[in-house]
Amino acid sequence: MDKYKLSKSTFLRGLQCEKSLFLYKHHYDLKDEISAQQQAIFDQGTEIGLLAQKLFPVGVDASPSSHYEMQESVQKTKSFLEAGEARIYEATFQYNGVLAALDILVKDEDGWKGYEVKSSTSVKEVNIHDAAIQYFTIVNSGIDLVDISIVHINNQYVKQGPIDIHQLFTIESVFGRVIALQGGIPEKIKRFKQVIEGDMAPNIDIGPHCDDPYSCDFKGYCWNHVPDYSIFNIANLRVNRKFELYDQGILTLEEVNLTEVSFSAHQHLQVESEQNGLSHIDHIKIKDFVSNLSYPLYHLDFETMSFAVPVYDHSRPYQQVPFQYSLHIEQEDGIIEHREFLAEADQDKDPRIPFVEKLIDDLGTKGDILVYNQGFEEGKLKDLQRAFPQYEKEINAVRKRLKDLMIPFKNKWYYTPEMKGSYSIKYVLPALVPELSYDELEIREGGSASIIFSQMVSGIFNGDIQNIREALKEYCMMDTWGMVNILNELKKLL
Repeated sequence: MDKYKLSKSTFLRGLQCEKSLFLYKHHYDLKDEISAQQQAIFDQGTEIGLLAQKLFPVGVDASPSSHYEMQESVQKTKSFLEAGEARIYEATFQYNGVLAALDILVKDEDGWKGYEVKSSTSVKEVNIHDAAIQYFTIVNSGIDLVDISIVHINNQYVKQGPIDIHQLFTIESVFGRVIALQGGIPEKIKRFKQVIEGDMAPNIDIGPHCDDPYSCDFKGYCWNHVPDYSIFNIANLRVNRKFELYDQGILTLEEVNLTEVSFSAHQHLQVESEQNGLSHIDHIKIKDFVSNLSYPLYHLDFETMSFAVPVYDHSRPYQQVPFQYSLHIEQEDGIIEHREFLAEADQDKDPRIPFVEKLIDDLGTKGDILVYNQGFEEGKLKDLQRAFPQYEKEINAVRKRLKDLMIPFKNKWYYTPEMKGSYSIKYVLPALVPELSYDELEIREGGSASIIFSQMVSGIFNGDIQNIREALKEYCMMDTWGMVNILNELKKLL
């Protein structure tokens, strides 16, 4: 059997960008490194795919011995079909130089049906193109598919006891939408083969396609002419507006002519501040904000984790489950005390009960609770109320005391060029208090903290548990200690 030129994934890559397809085939070494977050997403997809097989149990597995031996899967699939198997996992077909593996192939009283499993919570347009190239390859290999469906996560499912996979997954037929795309597939295959066989990468500049439907893994190569801080960092500017500026040859904020380009007030401030190097401070509004704070102040920050397949009862797929907090308690005379909570990493022990009990105790009953981005912490508190109504009264009292330290920066009452258009604490803190930095920490951002603790809960973390627990505490504490220092800088303005 001839070696295939296109796979399902490279066909989808070609749909997004032909230059990316060429680079993938000829300059694979230029690909960006896979981040820990991205690898976690890949691993999660694999886990979901295996779990979905239980929807159609007692099947045979056509998986190859390695990703590089896909012809094994083609041969296994052929053998299983000849043997009369009616449920095949990772059924793989090849036609006209295109290879496509389907998660689950099932034959029932109606005929053959295909099921492609996604870890998303809905059917996306890219999933239709995915299913379309599978359908094309399978049908032309002699299997008359009477239906093809996307199996995705039902994020309204609430775990109560053992996982109910029939509630966890939603099966959605996309047969009609797939059939509608069949006429255009042969020409696309022909075109993508020409791209692969070409001597040079197609001359395609960067554009909105670089992140649609996925962020391309050759961005590091294709975007290397774009500075770290550029017009693409103008806050809340629509993507098409950014590329309008780019197409005019404008890359940096210094190159923007503010008399010719229309921006919102906040965007104008960001560009102007970068051009003249000056900060903007609204002393009156900052004074009002600081003066209205009630002591003692509780500087609070949560860390959360999420699972596609919920681990704990009273939780949903992808729900952010709090497992850690840091709290700096600041008295009006300047005395500061630190308290914290970090749950046990255990699938059998829901962290939320000890979390909420200690939190209620540590927060007392008087004084404002300062958070950075109130919507996040408030959302988690609402989730806790729904899951554990026995604490509703106490949590409600906590919610009423919340105040958002992000407001002066989000509203641009305080803005410096060093903030680079962002009001995230990761930009605001080094801009106001340069001596404080996340750079020296082992864990530097919330995404890493979430992944690491999730791995600990799942029992797949490879590392020193005690050391990483201390690193988690240091990271979370930096957030609230940073809040203390940010507030001090605001107080100095008074």
